[in-house]
Amino acid sequence: MHAKTPLEMLYHWEQTEPDRVYLRQPVNRQFRELTWREVGQQVRRLATALIAQNYPAGSHIAILSKNCAEWFITDMAILMAGHVSVPIYATAGEETVRYVLTHSHCRAIFLGKSDQALQQSQAIPDGVTRFAFPYEQDLAGVEVDHSWQDVQAQPELGSSPVPDGDDIMTIIYTSGSTGNPKGVVITVSSYAWSCETLGRTMPTYLEDRVLSYLPLAHITERVIIEGASVYNGFQVSFVESLDTFTDDLKAVSPTLFLSVPRLWTRFQMGILAKVPPHKLERLLSIPILKGFIARKIRKQLGFDHVRLFGSGSAPLSPATIAWYQKLGIQITEAWGMSETNALGTTCYPFRADKVGSIGRPYEGVDLRLSEEGEIQVKGPFLMKEYYLEPDKTAETFTSDGYFKTGDKGEMDSDGYVKITGRLKEIFKTAKGKYVTPVPIEARLMENSLIEQICVTGSHLKQPVALAVLTPEAKNHDQQHISRSLEHTLDKVNKKLESHQQLDAIIIIDDSWSIENGLLTPTLKIRRHLIEARYHDNIHQPLTAKIMH
Repeated sequence: MHAKTPLEMLYHWEQTEPDRVYLRQPVNRQFRELTWREVGQQVRRLATALIAQNYPAGSHIAILSKNCAEWFITDMAILMAGHVSVPIYATAGEETVRYVLTHSHCRAIFLGKSDQALQQSQAIPDGVTRFAFPYEQDLAGVEVDHSWQDVQAQPELGSSPVPDGDDIMTIIYTSGSTGNPKGVVITVSSYAWSCETLGRTMPTYLEDRVLSYLPLAHITERVIIEGASVYNGFQVSFVESLDTFTDDLKAVSPTLFLSVPRLWTRFQMGILAKVPPHKLERLLSIPILKGFIARKIRKQLGFDHVRLFGSGSAPLSPATIAWYQKLGIQITEAWGMSETNALGTTCYPFRADKVGSIGRPYEGVDLRLSEEGEIQVKGPFLMKEYYLEPDKTAETFTSDGYFKTGDKGEMDSDGYVKITGRLKEIFKTAKGKYVTPVPIEARLMENSLIEQICVTGSHLKQPVALAVLTPEAKNHDQQHISRSLEHTLDKVNKKLESHQQLDAIIIIDDSWSIENGLLTPTLKIRRHLIEARYHDNIHQPLTAKIMH
């Protein structure tokens, strides 16, 4: 199957739906709307400006910004000009910015919405051309070579080039949960195939609305929001800032909504802070009230028009999914990686009896389990290679062309796959027994007082769990917290084999965040750094099941 390139899809919407609003960017609490015609015009002007730089064909150009309309426009203009986009997380520190720009040999960088633009700009090597998005407040004090106004004053590119399928479209740097990030090389055809396959699997409509707020430097948002919108023509709105997220979500009233486990937990905590769990449970158990209460909560969240909820990046606790189900919110989980263009498996359409799995492979995704239980995949969606790392590329593929995901799993008779852990994260206790932490963490997260969890225990007689409590937990006294956590610990341990059972839950006072380096930009825990930072807590003498 030959999939149309993203640029061919842009040309299609320019011609067939020129006056339909595509992108909505909030500025000073007002949405600026851009139609497909206006987006096409801005892409073409920016492409002209890039071609005028006379960079060699296929040059690498970075984008360092939070999500915004200009991010989409720049991404398409880089491709139109015959170059390769290199996204950098807006939360990246100076060291990461310098590493990515140097390693990928970027010739230019687009700077936009960021909370630390000035510090990040100091990591840009000499000789890298700086273009600016029109967010002067974020870029205060940052020196740039070309303003957005300058590039948008250029004439529109008159031609409509179509890249070759084998051309490199983008290099996605992994979030570096272990060591330096790797550059995942994505071709035009692999990206196109993934976007088209996604559209065939989960039907969308021109009238659909989405909110783009998860980082565009990550493959999930790049394919499932940006890519899907270009291929299916639906409308995308952005968030002005973290502080305005809730208001922007309500104003957009999306019909499709994608999030990650940490944020699903935060939404849940926000609801439970207003309505205590026992009271909510009682209200939802009354048939005449259940529908009214569920609708009211959905409306307060901005979810009253959502018909498809998604979650990815990490496993979501089955208990959390079941809790949302009572509110009429069916969360579809999916699984994919940067190396697989975000595609792998999906639980769509939602099935309550399959909660806890990552679903079945998309049509065209060849998935198998190795003798060790590793999930391995093959198909047109796979990356080309790791940039400048042939040895790592070779290690990652089997002799017959399957990508080794590093995830361990099992498959049921219906073809639904369940992840049982990351091969690299499996640790050995002092008894010589192997423990897979992820499934245990998912069970512990059923306790609504826990916001973050890390099960560890390499060289310990029994594993332990490090836990960060929710802000709402401060409303309870220590005795209540200990009782609740001890109940959860006993309940979880009863379901585990003896060598997996936890000796204790150790409460950690400080939160794990992107800023302190303990979370990746996609909100996954950096396990090895957490274990290093809390070494003394992990190895302290345990005097109780719950250690404060």
